[in-house]
Amino acid sequence: MESTDKIFSTALTRLGYYLYGYRHFSSRIKGGHTNNKIRISTKPIRSISDDLDILVAFDQETIDVNAHELRENGVIIADAKVNPVVPEGVKARLFPVPITAIAEELGTSLFKNMAASGASWALLGLPLEVFNKAVEEEFGRKGAAVVEKNVEAVRKAAEFVLELTGGPLPEFQLEPADGRQKLFMIGNDAIALGAVAAGCRFMPAYPITPASEIMEYLIKTLPKFGGTVIQTEDEIAACTMAIGANYGGVRALTASAGPGLSLMMEAIGLAGMTETPVVIVDTQRGGPSTGLPTKQEQSDVLAMIHGTHGEIPKIVLSPSTIEECFYDAIEAFNLAEEYQVPVILLTDLQLSLGKQTSELLDYNKIQIKRGELQTGELPALAENQMFKRYEFTENGISKRSMPGQKYGIHHVTGVEHAEDGRPSESPINRKKMMDKRLGKMKQVKVTNPILVDAPHEEPDLLIIGMGSTGGTIDEARRRLADKGMKTNHVTVRLLHPFPVEEIKPYLEKAKTVVVVENNATAQLASLIKLNVGYADKIKSMLKYDGNPFLPAEITKYCQELNLVWQR
Repeated sequence: MESTDKIFSTALTRLGYYLYGYRHFSSRIKGGHTNNKIRISTKPIRSISDDLDILVAFDQETIDVNAHELRENGVIIADAKVNPVVPEGVKARLFPVPITAIAEELGTSLFKNMAASGASWALLGLPLEVFNKAVEEEFGRKGAAVVEKNVEAVRKAAEFVLELTGGPLPEFQLEPADGRQKLFMIGNDAIALGAVAAGCRFMPAYPITPASEIMEYLIKTLPKFGGTVIQTEDEIAACTMAIGANYGGVRALTASAGPGLSLMMEAIGLAGMTETPVVIVDTQRGGPSTGLPTKQEQSDVLAMIHGTHGEIPKIVLSPSTIEECFYDAIEAFNLAEEYQVPVILLTDLQLSLGKQTSELLDYNKIQIKRGELQTGELPALAENQMFKRYEFTENGISKRSMPGQKYGIHHVTGVEHAEDGRPSESPINRKKMMDKRLGKMKQVKVTNPILVDAPHEEPDLLIIGMGSTGGTIDEARRRLADKGMKTNHVTVRLLHPFPVEEIKPYLEKAKTVVVVENNATAQLASLIKLNVGYADKIKSMLKYDGNPFLPAEITKYCQELNLVWQR
């Protein structure tokens, strides 16, 4: 499935099309129903589709599970070996193709993925030369013979299906793409690339879905820049090692999902108490406990803000596109060092693992800000005096020294401490230290804490979302506009500290506010009510069955809500 998707998508990207992918896979090591959806467009898209045009099935189970998603008169390309049958009530055209037979004629059934891709490609009427080039790049390392057989599988299946259909199907002919160079990647890869660009040189981590690709990317990449990745025994070790590296002056991050973040909470509290910068990525998935490891959810929001015992400063960022994953990873490292706090980069499974087209990244935008890290010579200390690592300052941010730095020696401890780090239980010192740490949150400045598309002064609806929901909301809004509804859209990118002043004007002007989120308890809506108010205006659209929102679902909900409001 993965190699099929990679080659098919690579070829389409080379032609300049915009793509958006969604992978549905079981949380077992082996077995379980799997499918991979690719949406193709000549314009930018950031949402899965409500239905399917073409279903490629290797077995009858796929037809039984997915055929109901086909639009009327859609197409099923199925392996003739399984004697495929269209389920009752499904109005689709079935084209049995000897996918396995073609592959076995060439020596092994392993070629059947290329045969299936060739049949799909032919129906779209696209040039085989581009597809064959992608095949060559994918399998070239295995030798010319393997490439030739894969190309032959593509050709034979393409010719077979075109003979069945009488040529490419007119309704699936794509308009020419713009031909511009684009990227096609998952959010995890964009975060990992952003970390490298930010100067991150160390990642301790424990593998977990859907975060593992960050680790896998950096395993291959960091050594090229003098860095390294260590697979730890658990997430507790991963977080504490990342904190230790940052204390030593090396930019480091770790990444996990909800279960791993639960284990990291005490260590995150240590980073907050010791004012040690650290970046942590949480790729949300279905919970609680093991939950739905391979399914979509956005239910870690409040845990990431309030999960640690006691009260510490922390920043929680929520990127919503591939580009934001890259740039926010860089900003996360800058914020962590500027404010000397843990920064959590909160994505969700669809953004983490869903492949999307991205415009080329602008490396000229990259800035490295290391805050009060002292790299020069420090002032001499009097006898028995230590460096005031936690010195009280006007803005609450103290100078940082690195281990071994002359005149930089100080205590580091998780208990409450004085300016030089020595333990202190003084009530006066305790209050001053708490005020110092938490006071930094009032100064946090983040690039674009919210994204706004607000063409209407007085909208019928203000729709608010976070993470991967943004593109789906925008597609629903276009449909609502066709029906005469005026909508504005706000994507919240800074979840903590909450951007009250930025979002408040849009809440004031809206008649009704719809908050769209993948959880059962309306966590984003709760944040808005807690920090901004307007509870009487806010309605929650929630989905927590493991699947992302569809444009049609949001469209229907908003239409029905507007009708109720009009009455």
